[in-house]
Amino acid sequence: MDPATMLTLVAREATRNRTAIMQRPPPCTVDTCDLGKGIIRYRPTVAGNSIYGACFIVLLFIQLYFGIRKKTWTYMTAVCLGILGEIVGYGGRLMLYNNPFNMNNFLVYLVPLTIAPALLTGGIYVCLSRVVVVVGADYSRIKPKMYTYIFVGCDLLSLILQSIGGAIASISHKQKTTDLGVHIMIAGLISQIASMLIFFGLWGDFAIRVRKAKRSGHLNAQAPLYDNLRAARMFHWFQWSLFIATALIFVRSVYRVAELWEGFSSHLANDEVTFMIFEGPLIITAVVLMTVYHPGRVFDDLWIAAGKGFRFMRHGDSGSTDKIELVERDH
Repeated sequence: MDPATMLTLVAREATRNRTAIMQRPPPCTVDTCDLGKGIIRYRPTVAGNSIYGACFIVLLFIQLYFGIRKKTWTYMTAVCLGILGEIVGYGGRLMLYNNPFNMNNFLVYLVPLTIAPALLTGGIYVCLSRVVVVVGADYSRIKPKMYTYIFVGCDLLSLILQSIGGAIASISHKQKTTDLGVHIMIAGLISQIASMLIFFGLWGDFAIRVRKAKRSGHLNAQAPLYDNLRAARMFHWFQWSLFIATALIFVRSVYRVAELWEGFSSHLANDEVTFMIFEGPLIITAVVLMTVYHPGRVFDDLWIAAGKGFRFMRHGDSGSTDKIELVERDH
């Protein structure tokens, strides 16, 4: 083929491509398309989502302050990552206000808000293992540290499934593959709900056994190291705050499964009022409780000791505090 012919063919192909591009309908905007064609069929409220996002930003700074000051590193990491996910998710909803037709905007909202509560429950599981040590490890059916190992492990499984599902949905250009990603996310949420139910069962069993021992006058397996902490009203309310926060996250997770169950086009997935009631307020309330009753404020210097399962303090011959030794008793 001679050069002149080749140039002619290239010119014709370029003209054909330009014509196809010119004939292709322009991307939808809020001014040119009906909202029924959007990923969600409404424009998220700017005021409501901005308020929710601002609440999480404030809570993030308070959590960082207490976490660094009280050296609750594991708790701080889990909770702060969860709060960051909430902040990014509400940023995604504000992006959807400007363009509800963009799938990337939708996924910036969907994925972080879906996985963030699993990180928050990780912080709760870390706290309960210490509560068991303080109240009485002998009344628990499993060792205190196992609460963290088992349920944080379950949270990691849930996070992996939800992340894989979100990744599949984000890179997919076919509805069938997008639906597969959503189904994997739902599986992750269901696994989170199942682990939380088991968590409630073990926690409830522990509380019942402690109550029975107290009523019978045989509550004598409590670690002396935490006598003052157990007597503090703050510790009493701390336990209730953990329970309420877990229950709120559980209700929210059930709602999230129902929302995604029938896909993005379902009525529930496109009902902003229900979302604004069952998503933001529940998680904000949970994080507020986890902040007001921050474990660093409650446990203070005993946070590390409780995490290691220590039960006694033994003083040196001089009785000076610099010779205090923490001793762990096998359970």
